[in-house]
Amino acid sequence: MENGSRLKELEDKIGYHFQKPDLLRHAMCHSSYANERHMGRLKCNERLEFLGDAVLELVTSEFLYRNFPRMPEGDATKTRASIVCEQSLAFCARNLSLGQYILLGRGELVSGGRERPSITSDAFEALIGAIYLDGGFTSAKEFIQRFVLDDLEHKKLFFDSKTILQERVQAHCEEPLHYKLIHEEGPDHQKLFVVQAMLGEKVIGEGQGRTKKAAEQEAAYHALTGKYDTRTGNPTCI
Repeated sequence: MENGSRLKELEDKIGYHFQKPDLLRHAMCHSSYANERHMGRLKCNERLEFLGDAVLELVTSEFLYRNFPRMPEGDATKTRASIVCEQSLAFCARNLSLGQYILLGRGELVSGGRERPSITSDAFEALIGAIYLDGGFTSAKEFIQRFVLDDLEHKKLFFDSKTILQERVQAHCEEPLHYKLIHEEGPDHQKLFVVQAMLGEKVIGEGQGRTKKAAEQEAAYHALTGKYDTRTGNPTCI
């Protein structure tokens, strides 16, 4: 499928159709693609990411202010930080399969850039910035409410997965819970770690992330939700 058709598919998926389609293409243009084609630094999605980050913070702040009137400022700040962090946005991007629409240079493409949280989360913010420029604040807000601020209880399970899994294991299992690093790749400034959650000698979840902690959190989430491997299955004790 050519890129134009793929971007139309993305528009259908998010329920927003651009008046200026070039904005969507710009949002999906990673720096590696722009550099490889000598397009210039300003042609990649980094400036749109900057704008989208600001819009996301404002919409999230308003959401917390209106929906949690008894939440103190300090707690609201922490909650907002967990919602707009790289790991959370990569989670939202993965739900949209956003990685398959990003324009990447050959090196990033070969090294698994479509699944790299830093790339997909940045593209997600750039998409917000593009929607804001194309359709205004209301359109961007609707997108954020639908794809970021929906189902916060489920997302909270993701954010707190290591703690929740540890509590369940301690309460119901005799085998020790531990995490095993099975693979790492990439330069020091852009590492990708793959970690397995282990219950004794049994693998119960697997995750990846830019830090070991992030990879462990995803592995714990997959253990809790049974998303690792249907052949393995979750131990009955968790």
